[in-house]
Amino acid sequence: MSSFVTRPATPDDAEFLGWASVAAARSQLERGWFEIVLQRDFEYCVEFAKYLALAKVRSWWHWSLFHVAEVDGNLASAMCGFGDPSVYYISSDAMAEAGDRMGISKSEQAQFWPRGAFIVSATTSEDGAWTVENVATRSEYRGTGVTEALLAAELDVAREAGFKRAQISFLTGNDRAEKAYAKAGFSFAEEKCTADIEAAMGVPGIRRFARDL
Repeated sequence: MSSFVTRPATPDDAEFLGWASVAAARSQLERGWFEIVLQRDFEYCVEFAKYLALAKVRSWWHWSLFHVAEVDGNLASAMCGFGDPSVYYISSDAMAEAGDRMGISKSEQAQFWPRGAFIVSATTSEDGAWTVENVATRSEYRGTGVTEALLAAELDVAREAGFKRAQISFLTGNDRAEKAYAKAGFSFAEEKCTADIEAAMGVPGIRRFARDL
């Protein structure tokens, strides 16, 4: 039987965290937010996101906000969590660092936000809740319980930090995520559908689940 180990991420996990951020942004789709913003393939986006994890700017992609799960010594799942929404607001600064590391021109970097701003049109949030983001599990470990184990550990972190509520969001139509979060005690809180996200990603919107801690 496989054994799970959950732990805080380290800078050495940056490549895996980059993969997790890009995979999470894809959700159930073949092309996600990073591919749309960077207009590059999946592998390039993972390399870019690795530098987001390692950036001096501590955005919601930063390694220090993540926990990972290992199965038999192999990195299997990752997610991040935070109680301060300011980590969203400095996303552009983190992307500038990663863009410089990847040799992307400043003129192209200036197009990142116009290309990706559609995502904000469908985003909702609950004040004062611990937010879980960037959830991704390697395909070979799905259905093993590793994601649930990691999520339980993340919620313990939230409780220890004094939070009474937690929230998690996903693209409408991601049935696997919806079932997993419902199993973990989350329930429907809000859904926001917009023409902008429909045009960019082909999904109607974003669903947000929440739960007491």
